[in-house]
Amino acid sequence: MLIRAGYDMAFEADLATPMLAALSVHPSRNRDLRSMQRITTVPEVPLYDYMDGFGNICTRLTMPAGGITLSCSFTIEDAFIPDAVAPDAQAVPVSDLPDEIMVYLLGSRYCETDRLVDIAWPLFSRITPGWAQVQAIVAYTHQRIAFGYEHARPTKTAFDAWREQTGVCRDYAHLAIALCRCMNIPARYCTGYLGDMDLPAVVGDMDFSAWFEVFLAGGWYTFDARHNSPRAGRILMARGRDAADAALVTTFGLSKLSRFQVHTHEEARDRAFLLPARIWT
Repeated sequence: MLIRAGYDMAFEADLATPMLAALSVHPSRNRDLRSMQRITTVPEVPLYDYMDGFGNICTRLTMPAGGITLSCSFTIEDAFIPDAVAPDAQAVPVSDLPDEIMVYLLGSRYCETDRLVDIAWPLFSRITPGWAQVQAIVAYTHQRIAFGYEHARPTKTAFDAWREQTGVCRDYAHLAIALCRCMNIPARYCTGYLGDMDLPAVVGDMDFSAWFEVFLAGGWYTFDARHNSPRAGRILMARGRDAADAALVTTFGLSKLSRFQVHTHEEARDRAFLLPARIWT
């Protein structure tokens, strides 16, 4: 399937304000791009990219006094296959985990394992470690939290979401991640596009989405506590320990988000702009 995706967002600020944006498609999906992916700004300002420690593409820029608009639209090819299901996947003992995976067992800014471990163990310790345990955590989180945009706030943590029982997709992800880590299962936060093309009806306004991945025998597997079912059409943008590592936009000064639009829809192949092969000599 060809998917057309992108965003248009505007910020306001009284003073020139440095910004950091993780709005590019993750490098693991670069080969799937079928059109150019380029962030444009109004007014035009210098941009440059670097790769952070989690493998995300980050863009640095400075918003001029008054504000700025960031926008991008691109076409990407996707197999449109639901998330893999591997019910026999077992947990990897902590002593056998690769060194680079250990960071995803630790507590982090939004995933306070120290506050949730005494909640997690009575709930999940009797379930076979691995896929079954993770699925139980996903189902619990799905039922524990009631979705609502009015419940979102940038300071909300996994423990807050557990206590208040409300949140948005990132809160579902944070709580499930924290509970997995409490059970010694490495988990990492993911953010990107997830349209409604695989659903029978449109679900709310289009937005960026958050989900998570866990490390079991066989590698990383995708889970989604908000939907509690495999989904198709994910377009990954960034990963990290939690939303602090994969924030879509960070401003280093006072600013206000004044416009926010995200689009994701199927694009007919005969209308897609496919990049031609080119040989440089």
